[in-house]
Amino acid sequence: MYKVVIIDDEPIIVKGLEKTVKWEEFGCTVAGTAYNGVEGMELIRKERPDMLISDICMPRMDGLSMIAALKSEFPNMEITILTGYRDFDYAQQAIRLGVCRFLLKPSKMDELNEAIRAMLERLKEKMPLREEEAAGDEAKTGAQEEKEELESAASSFIVKNALAFIEANYAERLKLADVADNVYVSQWHLSKLLNKYTGQNFSEALNHVRMEKAKELLQNPSLRIGDIAEQVGFLDMAHFSRVFKKQVGISANEYRNTVSIPQKKREKEEF
Repeated sequence: MYKVVIIDDEPIIVKGLEKTVKWEEFGCTVAGTAYNGVEGMELIRKERPDMLISDICMPRMDGLSMIAALKSEFPNMEITILTGYRDFDYAQQAIRLGVCRFLLKPSKMDELNEAIRAMLERLKEKMPLREEEAAGDEAKTGAQEEKEELESAASSFIVKNALAFIEANYAERLKLADVADNVYVSQWHLSKLLNKYTGQNFSEALNHVRMEKAKELLQNPSLRIGDIAEQVGFLDMAHFSRVFKKQVGISANEYRNTVSIPQKKREKEEF
């Protein structure tokens, strides 16, 4: 039996899908339901379903980020989106991230049944691929290449969003858990993706952003280095100094002299 999870913030839709669809005839069972994205992610990690039917416009959830997270963390899971959000570009992006079907509410029963059959077909096509992976077969099939392409698209989307979140919140006491929650993946999975796509762990990625911001601020001679350290998220001046020298190669004061003195010289020459 294939396991199915249903997520929607409208209880009547969740109950309708759970009770109306003839799941047993499809060889499926509903493993659980949820009413928002956060609960839904917890349920999916617990049940590891084969199929998901979900809305993407719900409280506490960024739909595309959730889709990317699911396809990156659970690449074999098939997803059908059921939503009232009528945006063609949004639908296209969801499909590029690996969604099987994008259905608009209210959907007819034959549309739902077709979506379930399509997901089942894709699951069956993956079975030989799973067996090859289990056997360690290195020869890539078309299905395997497609799977890797979808995983790459979803993972790149997650990393892009994670870096954007770090860029916007670098001055806060930011933790890996904060960023992982924002992009809907586990801390472990985000760490793996950051290493794969940037060659950096979370601390290195965060400190890189902070040091770039510090270098910009150091060009202003009216700002004290201690104030700059605090502005970019460091409570400990000594820690800031160590990180700056490690990343930039010279101390913050030496860096300030290299950028401020030539700048003053240019201003004097222009005057």
